[in-house]
Amino acid sequence: MRLNAPATIIAAILAFAGTALAQVETEVPPVVAGAQPVTMQQIKIHGASLEGNLEGEAVDRDAIVFLPPSYFKDPSRRYPVVYALHGYSIGAEQWTHEIRVPQTIEGAFGKGAKEMIVVLPDSKTAYWGSMYSNSQTVGDFENYVAHDVVAYMDSHYRTIPDRQSRGLVGHSMGGYGALRIGMKHSDVFGALYVMSPCCLSQRPMGDPNSPQEKAFEATVAAMKSPADAANIPFFTRALLATAAAWSPDPKNPPLYLDLPIKDGAVQQDVLNKWAANSPLAFIDQYIGNLRQYRAISMDVGDQDGLRFDATKVHQILDSYGIKNGFEIYHGTHTSHVAYRFQNHVLPFFSENLCFTEGCK
Repeated sequence: MRLNAPATIIAAILAFAGTALAQVETEVPPVVAGAQPVTMQQIKIHGASLEGNLEGEAVDRDAIVFLPPSYFKDPSRRYPVVYALHGYSIGAEQWTHEIRVPQTIEGAFGKGAKEMIVVLPDSKTAYWGSMYSNSQTVGDFENYVAHDVVAYMDSHYRTIPDRQSRGLVGHSMGGYGALRIGMKHSDVFGALYVMSPCCLSQRPMGDPNSPQEKAFEATVAAMKSPADAANIPFFTRALLATAAAWSPDPKNPPLYLDLPIKDGAVQQDVLNKWAANSPLAFIDQYIGNLRQYRAISMDVGDQDGLRFDATKVHQILDSYGIKNGFEIYHGTHTSHVAYRFQNHVLPFFSENLCFTEGCK
């Protein structure tokens, strides 16, 4: 396959490709007999954290809420909430197909997991992904998830408004987001599950004067606004998503971002910014926060190239004496995501969140 993409592509983009191209390969777990239906609600959540973004991304964002079977039967009962972050190139609605909800939520409850609310916030952008980062160009999606979405849920639904009753999970770019947000906002969440996280470390540069790089620069130079991304190749869009999130530049219209190569020369300051957004580079700064979690777990497929960096995160947590679950299962980047969500992720939160107010 001939790709119009630069030689500077980082490992994250390979994961993005797996997410986009392997949706149909996600295996569906069997329907659980006797499982009770959950209620799905499609809502909009305003993002004060996203206001004024230079990319023109919507500040009123889609979100999908799944309410447990007893929610309307027991109007005095309050519930923990699990926030589930989607990967690159898909939004919340497409994420429902990848993890096969509501079936897998119903199946988890049917197999004994305690009832909870599950929320899928949307962070798809003009370049197909926010990286769940804080950028004036694309918007502060980190705080959108950690504050705007959480505050909305606590004010509009019968949640248990306590960090011990909030879980955060994500897959691929969402796994990166869950780890990044989880490290920085341990005051908001109490349990953390990371699935096949992308973008944990920076990768080496290729030849800045390669034909692919020249073609990439020409493509970007022809763009008049982020809306032009609808007509650019997949890998080009993925690289722009990374730049918009990690190397924003309010003085560089019309895209308001800086790229790691310009006019055939490596821009080291941009590469430094990208490296600074790699969790393996900053995880040691947040060990105190990670110690506050009731539980942390991570999984990745044995055929997924992301398993190497995921293993490094696990080893770092172990080195600091932070208890964490870690599993390399048989599968690809996306093949078992629905199965894992039903049979591992939701049971994990069932065991590790507080289900009563004032729980310690």
